[in-house]
This record gives sequence, structure tokens and C-alpha cells, in this order.
Amino acid sequence: MLLVPCPHCGPRNAADLRYVGESHARPDPNSATKEQWRTYLYIEDNPSDWLRETWYCRSGCRQYFVLERHTASNEFRNPPIPGNKIGGRA
Repeated sequence: MLLVPCPHCGPRNAADLRYVGESHARPDPNSATKEQWRTYLYIEDNPSDWLRETWYCRSGCRQYFVLERHTASNEFRNPPIPGNKIGGRA
């Protein structure tokens, strides 16, 4: 079982979440070429290293969030703490 640290609900079973995919910057719709859109939509890096991923909490807060996960060890880097806001205020 993989426990994914949701920034809103806390650690959740991966079965309660939806893995959306690798997190990439979206190309500018006004200037992007067809090749840039194809790469954005269909090409993934899939490294055996740290990867920024997008997840969706479907059974709790119903929010999208981005995490860094090591794809070989399933360790999360700097997991968010639920309830923490910018500046340390809850």
C-alpha cells in the first residue's frame, strides 16, 4: 500500500486518489507548435529518480495537487503538512 500525503486531508491510501501523471509546464496556446503540444500531451520522462507528479484526491477534499516522488523507492520529498498555510499560519 502506498500512502500519498494529500496537502489537505493528510496521508491517504493511493487507492483513494487518482494519479494524473507527470507535472509539466503547459505550453503557451498562442505560440506553441504542434510538436510542443504533442510532447506536452503524450510524451513522459518516466525516470528512475525524483519526479514531479499531479494527483487528485477523489474521496476526500477533491483537490488536485503536485508532489515530488522517487519512482524507485516511492519516497515523497518535502511532503506537505495538512493545515499549514504560507508563513506557518494554519
